[in-house]
Amino acid sequence: MPLTGFQAALGRLLAVNRSEDSYLAGGAAILAAPNTQRYSHDLDFFHDSAERVASAYAADRDLLIGHGFQVETELSQPGYIRAVVRRDGEATKVEWAQDSTWRFMPVLASEAFGFQLHPIDLATNKVLALAGRDEARDLLDTLHVHETVLPLGGLVWAAVGKDPGFSPLSLLDLLRRRGRILPADLARLDLVTPLNPQVVKQDWLAALQDADEFVRSRPADEAGCLYYSPSREGFVCPHAGEPADAVPHHGRPGGVLPRVVED
Repeated sequence: MPLTGFQAALGRLLAVNRSEDSYLAGGAAILAAPNTQRYSHDLDFFHDSAERVASAYAADRDLLIGHGFQVETELSQPGYIRAVVRRDGEATKVEWAQDSTWRFMPVLASEAFGFQLHPIDLATNKVLALAGRDEARDLLDTLHVHETVLPLGGLVWAAVGKDPGFSPLSLLDLLRRRGRILPADLARLDLVTPLNPQVVKQDWLAALQDADEFVRSRPADEAGCLYYSPSREGFVCPHAGEPADAVPHHGRPGGVLPRVVED
């Protein structure tokens, strides 16, 4: 669980203020999963409206100050607030931001954080983030979700449902331009263990190749969906008709649980 002890303590404290429209998301939510490779530099809380950003920040600030934390606001504008939270010589950034309500799954109740974005939505968001910026942290996070949540091809296929300006192939083409990773890039990250840039590159090229094969195998009129397999009780990348029960799963505002039809 590569959150610092300070970040984890903040998450537990602020969990009382979380709800289905105020939830942990971003890199910190991905990195809270087991076996991730890097530490996050901030906590990100997403909200369904600019008004909710403001009210959540006010409630969190009061709670933090009441527990002896210092809250230094760095930026405040409609729909986005960033602050540095400090206590006893430790600090982390915390961000409160507005995000689209369109997602594949409802947000999840979390014992550690109150509520957090579902892993499949964290993963598709991360793919879109990497498409928009060439950052080593996004590349490592994308490889992590590729290995632990859903292969890259399935994430690319689904992500265009969140951003219809892309087709799966155009999104994949943009991702091919990412992945330049230098030792200096890795040195700027707080990594659990050292990483070899050549190994990271090889893993990324293999993921891209598999993704290209997958998106070219799917019917174009299904672009923008996930595939859910009741027999495997999860999202899959169907191949050559397997698993046979894989069915499209589309997103909507607020997300929706997969619909399982019993014979």
